[in-house]
Amino acid sequence: MYKDKNLTGHLCMFAACAAWGLMSPLGKDAMAHGISGLALVSFRAVGAALCFWLTSLLGRHKEDVAPRDLLMFFFAGMLAIVFNQCCFTIGLSLTSPVNASIVTTTLPIVTMILAALFLKEPVTNKKVLGIFCGAIGALLLILGNGHAAQKGNGNLTGDLLCLTAQCSFAVYLTIFKKLIQKYTVVTCMKWMFTYTTIVILPFTYKDLAILPWAEIPATTWFETAFVVFVATYLAYIMMMTGQKLLRPTIVSMYNYVQPIVACIVSVATGLGVFGWSQGAAVLLVFGGVWLVTQSKSRADLKTEHPSHTDPES
Repeated sequence: MYKDKNLTGHLCMFAACAAWGLMSPLGKDAMAHGISGLALVSFRAVGAALCFWLTSLLGRHKEDVAPRDLLMFFFAGMLAIVFNQCCFTIGLSLTSPVNASIVTTTLPIVTMILAALFLKEPVTNKKVLGIFCGAIGALLLILGNGHAAQKGNGNLTGDLLCLTAQCSFAVYLTIFKKLIQKYTVVTCMKWMFTYTTIVILPFTYKDLAILPWAEIPATTWFETAFVVFVATYLAYIMMMTGQKLLRPTIVSMYNYVQPIVACIVSVATGLGVFGWSQGAAVLLVFGGVWLVTQSKSRADLKTEHPSHTDPES
């Protein structure tokens, strides 16, 4: 049963990060053809909130949430969605998709440090080696397909906003794991996205008001719909399910799947090639994820050595 749950968690995280990997090029293209960064953030928040409330209303049971937990969902929404989505989407509008992808490789490192500080999770040799291998693999893929970075399309402000997004999400993964395990995925997400909508609309409604709706091409609306429904609604369901079943550091390691998806898309569309370096990068990424999954958690070490928790494996 435990292995089945682990497999479900891994499959969910892979699916979520694959959707996010597709979101960067599609979202960037939508923002280049009439959708501003703030407008896209608004569409994601409002669209996802509506989807989760509809899912909740169509469900067979309603879940009561304690008043204190409603407050906690507010702060979880600020970290996981408002700061994460707003900073990343606006950062992506300023910098290149390559630079944004490079910055995402910092998430597992930050998460490992925070998990050690707040959850007392051991920083094991396997965990460090796995994160290092995954980061090298991701960077090989990104830089191997990074023609945009060579053309100077990066932007320091955009890069820093993308970094802030990673740090915010790492704090969320670490601090709110117990809250997320207490309720269903739909309950968690409907409240988090509701708070997100309430917070961001006062700042983004002007971008929506001046949006040239009639002039935006149909392909841009399809890209926006993908970002809202697949890369937000479905991806957050998958991510939240994975977060319930896996440790925070393992969840964050799946961020390295995103450049793999970008590489596959570039090859499929004829914009890139798949050579030995890409193959080595993919092996490094999945090898790194495997190493982190094999590292011992705090609970594992306590079970094996009740009076000694020295993280050497």
